[in-house]
Amino acid sequence: MECFYDNGLHFECNKCSDCCRKVPGFVYLSERDLTSLCDWFKLSREEFIDKYCRWVGYYEGKEALALIELKNYDCIFWNQGCGCSAYGARPIQCSTYPFWSHIIQDRRSWDEEKKYCPGINEGPVHSKDEIDEQRYMYVHNTPITR
Repeated sequence: MECFYDNGLHFECNKCSDCCRKVPGFVYLSERDLTSLCDWFKLSREEFIDKYCRWVGYYEGKEALALIELKNYDCIFWNQGCGCSAYGARPIQCSTYPFWSHIIQDRRSWDEEKKYCPGINEGPVHSKDEIDEQRYMYVHNTPITR
């Protein structure tokens, strides 16, 4: 089946951090994400959750584990002048952006995201295989729920 990114898509992060700051949103954590972050910060699961997480409304009346965001909507791990303090262990939701399923569903959605991300349609080409792998990781990264 043909898709609009069969020949790849241009993307290069310009480190503006707009995807990490300024707007409300949830960074949901999967078991893999939580394990990586606990290892990164050398904290137990309980310590990490108490310090950096909250439970937020999710689908079907459930709650999902998400990172805390500050009052100005910055991610708790974003540091002025330094960027992400958890970059080496950042959640899959973060590391797969902008190749999320709803952003790459069609050309219009991809181009619309450019309003929020100046790196879209810039820089090197990412192959269809790479994009599909990132989309797969994003779609199959199941949040921890209760």
